[in-house]
Amino acid sequence: MNKIAIDQKFNIGPKEPLTIIAGPCQIESLEHCRMMAEEILTASADLPINLIFKSSYDKANRTSGKSKRGVGIEEGLRVLSIIKEEFNLPVTTDIHSPE
Repeated sequence: MNKIAIDQKFNIGPKEPLTIIAGPCQIESLEHCRMMAEEILTASADLPINLIFKSSYDKANRTSGKSKRGVGIEEGLRVLSIIKEEFNLPVTTDIHSPE
């Protein structure tokens, strides 16, 4: 796996480079997130942008109640932490409940 690292520290604002938040809609597995992070970093390597990796551990807003919702908070946060460390990439997720 060719890992491309970026600087995690950057500002977001009108006079700053564009910041893209990208990643798979839902965390399927650590390996899938690793593959996605690598592809996103490779595709944007020559662009003057900042990146934040985003994926959801629980997709509560599914159109079908029978759809898979995700890996759950504990596994999801573990995966995002690994992506952050391995790729030196800022991460975020979304939250669908106040708990």
